[in-house]
Amino acid sequence: MPPAPALWYILLMDFTLTTPALLFPGISLLLLAYTNRFITLAGLVRQLHQQYQQNPRTHVAGQIRNLRIRLKIIVWMQAMGVTSFFLCVVTMLLLFMGRVLAGEVLFIAALAAMLASLGLSLWEVNISIGALKLQLADMDKADMARPGRNRPGRDTSDRNTSGRGEPGRTDP
Repeated sequence: MPPAPALWYILLMDFTLTTPALLFPGISLLLLAYTNRFITLAGLVRQLHQQYQQNPRTHVAGQIRNLRIRLKIIVWMQAMGVTSFFLCVVTMLLLFMGRVLAGEVLFIAALAAMLASLGLSLWEVNISIGALKLQLADMDKADMARPGRNRPGRDTSDRNTSGRGEPGRTDP
């Protein structure tokens, strides 16, 4: 019985030392982006921690919990990226030693690790967007609670239409 069509493709594929090397620039850029995200969030956690120490009754504790989850996800993103990088290097070593099939299997594992890293990145971005939506909703509620602000049918702009340079004054 002949092998399945997908297996034929793998057997006929030109798999050389340069194939896994193609992932190196992409993985490096992903790791750099993940590290930048991590550093930014770590700085934000430190800033929020100072605010929380000054006033423990604020909503800062919830934000810190959200950031803690995001930081854990970023650490896993980095781990999957490094795993992908490591597997690509081992793949190249196996190809250099003439172990093509083992190299192909490890290259597939490297691609799977990169895919997992990208999936985690998408999850982290989704959490970030959810947190931003909540914060924007809180800002909208606070703005709506102010007297004379953002009520339907009411002009809330402070533009000057009188031409006299007086803010907020309009011509009759």
